[in-house]
Amino acid sequence: MTASALNASGPQHLRALQRANEVRLARAELKRRVAEGELTVSEVVLTSPWEARSMAIADLLMSQRRWGRTRCRRFLAQLPLSETKTIGSLTQRQRLAIAERLEAARSGGADVGERARSRPMAGAAA
Repeated sequence: MTASALNASGPQHLRALQRANEVRLARAELKRRVAEGELTVSEVVLTSPWEARSMAIADLLMSQRRWGRTRCRRFLAQLPLSETKTIGSLTQRQRLAIAERLEAARSGGADVGERARSRPMAGAAA
C-alpha cells in the first residue's frame, strides 16, 4: 500500500466517525423532542427528516412517553410493519397509515395497549 493510500483512508475514517456522531446527536435530540411532546411521531413519519431516515420505526415509537416494546409491537402488528423498518423506506401509504393510527389513538383516548387489555380473556367467566 502506498503512502497516499494510507493518508486518504485516515481522514475518510475520521470523517465517517464525525458524520456518525452528528447523526447520533441529531437522533438523540429528535427523540428528546418527541418524548417532551414538542414533536409528534406522526409529524416525524410524515416529514421524514434526514436524521430519522435510517432510524427504525420501533426506535421512534418507543421514544414517546409510555411506549415500550410491547405497545410498539402491538401497534406495528396492526399495520403490519416490521420493527426494523426504517423511516426512510416507508411508502407514502405506510406513512399515512401510521400517522392516522397514532392520531386516532391519541384523540380517541384509548391506546393500542388499553384496547388489547379491555378484551375479555378466552374462557373467562362473564
